[in-house]
Amino acid sequence: MDDRFADIELAEAIEAIRRQLVAAAERAAGERFQFEVGPVELEFSVELRRDVTAKGGVKAWVLHADAAAGAGRTRSHKITVSLTPRDSQSPDGHVLVGNPDLGSGEGF
Repeated sequence: MDDRFADIELAEAIEAIRRQLVAAAERAAGERFQFEVGPVELEFSVELRRDVTAKGGVKAWVLHADAAAGAGRTRSHKITVSLTPRDSQSPDGHVLVGNPDLGSGEGF
């Protein structure tokens, strides 16, 4: 396994999706056809682990495909996260991929 993909926190995985949506909107600026972003369904296999640095809290770590397939070694859980992107800078809150007025990407 490539170590770059080891120990990805669930929050980090969702942040990557957010960044990719912003990048898609920026790349499509000025294009004739635009797409409204609807609900985003993400499915992850995760492992829950106690985090000693988080005062005994629990963190969810995304498992790569090989680890998810070998679930007999660890206790993995399958979760589905439904997100509805909202643009805090847009009057109606809709997110368009290719929106010529991108506004601010902060808080997206």
